[in-house]
Amino acid sequence: MNIDAGAPVDLTNCDREPIHLLGKVQDYGFLIGFGDDGAITEISDNARTYLNGSTPEIGDDVGSIIGGETMHFIRNRVQHVPVGGGHELMSAVPLGPDGKVFDISVHRNGGNIIVEAEPHDMQASLHQDVSDVRNAVARLSRATSSQQLCNDAVRITRMLSGFDRVMFYKFLPDDSGEVIAEAANADLEPFLGLRYPASDIPKQARALYVRNPIRIISDTGFAGSPVRSSDGAKTIDLSDSVLRSVSEIHLEYLGNMGVGASMSISVVVDGKLWGLIACHHYAPRVLNAGLRNALLLFGQMLSLLLQSRLDTEARSHDNAAQNIASRISRLVSSNRSVEDLIGQAAREFMPLVGADGVAVILDGSVQMLGRTPSRDECLALCRHIANARSSEIFHTHDLGRAIPAAADYVMRAAGLLSVPISRSPRDYILFFRRELVRTINWAGNPNKPVEVGPHGIRLTPRKSFEAWQETVAGQSEYWSASDLHAASLLRVTLLEVVLRLTDEVARERKTSGERQELLIAELNHRVRNILGLVRGLITQSKQDGISTAEFVDVLDSRIQALARAHDLVTRHNWQPSSVVEMIELEAESYLLDKRDRVIIDGEDVLLTPVAFSTVALVMHEMMTNSAKYGALTDQHGSLFITLSTDSDGALEIAWREEGGPIVRAPTRRGFGSTIVERTIPFELGGEASIDYNLSGVRARFVVPSMHVSRPRPKSASGVSRAKVAETDAAAPDRVLIVEDNLVIGIEAEDIFLSLGAKNCTVVSRCADALRHLEHTPFDFAFLDYNLGAETSLPIAEALARKGIPFAFATGYGEGVDLPAHLAGTPCLGKPYGTEQVRQVLSALRPGSQDRE
Repeated sequence: MNIDAGAPVDLTNCDREPIHLLGKVQDYGFLIGFGDDGAITEISDNARTYLNGSTPEIGDDVGSIIGGETMHFIRNRVQHVPVGGGHELMSAVPLGPDGKVFDISVHRNGGNIIVEAEPHDMQASLHQDVSDVRNAVARLSRATSSQQLCNDAVRITRMLSGFDRVMFYKFLPDDSGEVIAEAANADLEPFLGLRYPASDIPKQARALYVRNPIRIISDTGFAGSPVRSSDGAKTIDLSDSVLRSVSEIHLEYLGNMGVGASMSISVVVDGKLWGLIACHHYAPRVLNAGLRNALLLFGQMLSLLLQSRLDTEARSHDNAAQNIASRISRLVSSNRSVEDLIGQAAREFMPLVGADGVAVILDGSVQMLGRTPSRDECLALCRHIANARSSEIFHTHDLGRAIPAAADYVMRAAGLLSVPISRSPRDYILFFRRELVRTINWAGNPNKPVEVGPHGIRLTPRKSFEAWQETVAGQSEYWSASDLHAASLLRVTLLEVVLRLTDEVARERKTSGERQELLIAELNHRVRNILGLVRGLITQSKQDGISTAEFVDVLDSRIQALARAHDLVTRHNWQPSSVVEMIELEAESYLLDKRDRVIIDGEDVLLTPVAFSTVALVMHEMMTNSAKYGALTDQHGSLFITLSTDSDGALEIAWREEGGPIVRAPTRRGFGSTIVERTIPFELGGEASIDYNLSGVRARFVVPSMHVSRPRPKSASGVSRAKVAETDAAAPDRVLIVEDNLVIGIEAEDIFLSLGAKNCTVVSRCADALRHLEHTPFDFAFLDYNLGAETSLPIAEALARKGIPFAFATGYGEGVDLPAHLAGTPCLGKPYGTEQVRQVLSALRPGSQDRE
């Protein structure tokens, strides 16, 4: 970033840099723009590289590149692009005179249409990418805390993207960021816990992260290909560009870290940038458009899950505040004084907002509790706040900096939250927090994030990223949004108390209007929040006949049913799965103590994965209806499910409910009824019928034989080749896990970490595993034998040469044909658990069993 001679060189130069107007694109694709008349208005210099020598120029007819049918398709799709930003994505679109296939992104720039194209990856599998994301989201939904959610997110992103390092970067109130979760190659120095100054991600960059939720820099060594425009004096605005190149200072920043490629996925909560999933690779790396779109979907789902968890925590905090406020309001008629009521409110709110002390200033009197400044110091604070901020709630975690006179007592009170409790700025509740002296580990010196470099007057990013410690004193913990909301509620409540019980009561008419104005303002604030939430729910889940809250509950239960079905299919390595197991799992998951009243009769069969998910959703709807309206609503009814096959091998499921309340047919046909009656016929070509008898629901479902097979002979899962010892064994420190199934890979990592492993590297391909073996001294390796289009035998050979112990995992049972010199290698049958892995580790301990 070049700056004018004589201009001050500071971090605001970075904030002022127009990074959306650099006029360059990255080299993994090209850009072309055209107007309504079809004349080319913009084109990147590298376009000819992708168009096999064709050299379109500004003003040429774009029809030489984009055919008529494709142009019609593009113009239709661009209608979907919202005004003010966004783009449409299209896959496998032919461009150029030879019809070469590209993935394209289309957006508007003024009156022109901008097309960005990158070669279509014929080997990419959109279905697999979406399936991986579905599995990943199911995994995230089981997280019990926001930290676990972040930990799982970086592990999953690293496995999906193949980047060497993936970090969860959380923005703090001062716009600096901290790495709160990390997954990285075993040979990399950890960045977990490091803090990065706000200047590392300037304001305009943070705005673009919200606008473009996924961003990749494929090669930090490439400055970008220029984009020529019909208006040579004007640089094209690339705010919505997928290929947009980046600032030279940012490329230099990444280069100084040794990063060859990077990617970021925005985590947006309540419309604001809450954090980033930041990915680093130490060589150039390009991800195909399909995988990037799958990762974009993953990031959006992660944001929703995180927002949901944060909202749940905030609601709990708000409910506690509301309970206190309601209790104080009810005491108004108890003939207690204003001072008593306000004092009680202050005492009860103090632990809720995490304060160490509180002072109540009312009509010149001061009540203090806990760790506070002196009486005179509290009064001086009130005068300062009244003069500067009138009736606003004021908060700071750095009181000595916000109010210099308070620097003398920051050891007693370093944080302040002031709540005005009268219309005129004279009465306050002051909550205080103690000083929290803490050590911050910065990624380099935060006071020198840029320097004037050797290339003239030009900002140059820092070159040292070694941990730089700073001891911070005179500050408290930050006040959270929930703390501020509680303070707002306290203010509203106490204003009502004060207005009713002080001398302002004498001016009842005026006071009533003021109170109404205050309460309406608070009500408007809450209504705006509620309307925003309702609008989001309606946009994401439109449905007739039920309330939004009911639909969300129904949708959640349906997704959980599909997730359970998918887990069963995945557990069987995407092979046909048991109908009985599916029904039992649904009963156990949904009916809990009523599950013993579900009686399954007949011969078990297996369903293909597609049919399995379809039938699981139908069984879930039927089970839900039975629990809500049918035989399982009380303590007497029973559900009988009979399985049978006809001469053609088709599966018939007979559903019979008895002993429940009198059945009434539904008065409307909702989405649940549609699932029950139409899903199996429509998706599987089968049959479905349901009869609402007074004595109990009767239903019949038929799944065609093409989706049905006989059960496999049951064999014990676990160790299939080597007899292993029963003794416990600690896991090795560094473990290499090779597994092509995302969920199984994560579960294997969890198993080894639970057994004491310090670092697990999870990869899905032979090439990645062999690359890690070149520079990482692993202590043990766990290999999935079948990796789709290849086996893990090359990895096993390399491990054997290096003398690193290893074991196989397989879904083939006893059928794996290993080379003679590997025949004694332990081999776990899928599914396996912690105990089976522990036994393998015991078997490999010296003296327990020699390998052949």
